[in-house]
Amino acid sequence: MLAEPRSGLLVAWGNALLAGHVPPDDAVSEIVGTDEPHRVTGVPGESVPVGLSLALGRLRALGVTGLRLALPVAGDPLALPGPPAFNDLALDAGEAAITVGAPDVAYGLVPEVTRHGTDGDAAVRVAWRMLEVSDRPAQGPFLAEAERELAEAMRDAIEDLTRLDVAGSGPAAQRALAGLYRKDSDTRVAPGHPGRAGRVLDQARRIHAVLSVACAEDGAAVSAAEISARLGALAPLERACRRAMVAAYGAALEPDRA
Repeated sequence: MLAEPRSGLLVAWGNALLAGHVPPDDAVSEIVGTDEPHRVTGVPGESVPVGLSLALGRLRALGVTGLRLALPVAGDPLALPGPPAFNDLALDAGEAAITVGAPDVAYGLVPEVTRHGTDGDAAVRVAWRMLEVSDRPAQGPFLAEAERELAEAMRDAIEDLTRLDVAGSGPAAQRALAGLYRKDSDTRVAPGHPGRAGRVLDQARRIHAVLSVACAEDGAAVSAAEISARLGALAPLERACRRAMVAAYGAALEPDRA
């Protein structure tokens, strides 16, 4: 799971665009960031890859009213609609965006990210694959529910984090743990999203930082058994973190936003 999945940015700013909150150029700029211009293959009516702006415009013309996020892992295909070929691509990428609202067909978009160039001058190329998917409406998670789950999982994990001496993994782990208790937030959400979405994303990213270093060696001797114990103990927190990100990035689609 990425701290800021590209599919999450596509969902958040794509929803802002489809709702009329931002113009196409602004939405595409926010999605692409510092990447090279994104290309999309499989767009209906197009035989060659096209730019992201054209792809989003084509989806709107097909009746798509929104996008939702999937952050699947093996054993937990969170929010994946099928068919298996699409699910396999999404599982390999760890993320996908799914269209909603079109009356006749639904589509899924999966990013393929490649990096090229030197370490000091690296560039990122993103190619999205668009495929037809099963048209099954997502049943959450919704933002308020996901926020409660994340808080509960965090409370339950504190004891395990202490018992497993995650802080002993090194300075990166200590910084990540200290960040859990920060109160400030610099997370920016797309127009049309409730303020709570930014708070939930901020906390999810801080927890993600802990998860990233908890099972990795960072200047300390971490045995295979210790890594296995940490993975098992922190699995509920990792799932809650993914569910919170799915809910926050897609919060603009909730019928009664808080």
